[in-house]
Amino acid sequence: MAQDTQPDARPAGEVAAPPGRFGLLLLVLIATYLLSAFAQGHWVDALQVLLFTVVAVLALRNSAVSRRIVRVILGAAIAVSVVMFALAFTVNTTRGIVHIWTGLVLLGTVVVIVRRVLAFGTVTMQSIYGALSAYLVIGLMFAAFYAAINDLVPGDFFANNQLANPQTFQYFSFTTLTTLGYGDFTAIGSGGRAVAILEALTGQIFLATLVARLVAAYRGPSDRQR
Repeated sequence: MAQDTQPDARPAGEVAAPPGRFGLLLLVLIATYLLSAFAQGHWVDALQVLLFTVVAVLALRNSAVSRRIVRVILGAAIAVSVVMFALAFTVNTTRGIVHIWTGLVLLGTVVVIVRRVLAFGTVTMQSIYGALSAYLVIGLMFAAFYAAINDLVPGDFFANNQLANPQTFQYFSFTTLTTLGYGDFTAIGSGGRAVAILEALTGQIFLATLVARLVAAYRGPSDRQR
């Protein structure tokens, strides 16, 4: 049976690419989260810069952007990340800039992943892996922005003098993203509270739209053959 063909409607600068392989990206994200959750010390911030750069690289490799553009973006991102790695060992104000850079890298990664997932013609397990990867990246991204607020804005980030470090920021971020709201960590400043509300809304919209849509449309290999 002849197959229907449609003209290539991709924008200039993009090339055809097979469906992305997001399983490896998801594993790297889980390993990054666990490492950050159990490690201690300022070197964790520096290590996160490198690991999140790897995450961005994997996301770009799964995109349909031309290899030439990918190389330019990667070269610039790696160069800046090397500088940020060194700055992560300095004073709080400079570390705040590092956290902002980390959050922006992760924001770009989310955009690349979601754009690629939505471009899939058929919903497969790779689509689900991609959506879950984007969800984890969102939680890590907001944790970086919370850390930036803590370093750049005078005063405590958490109420009741709660400890503020990469572990607690990630914990607070994911409990906010999933709207669990245990209440053991609460942002005391208006900036932190505003970002927390934005994260909670993002988590709900993301789950209710993209992830729910992909799961509902998923068909196994046997279903696709039929």
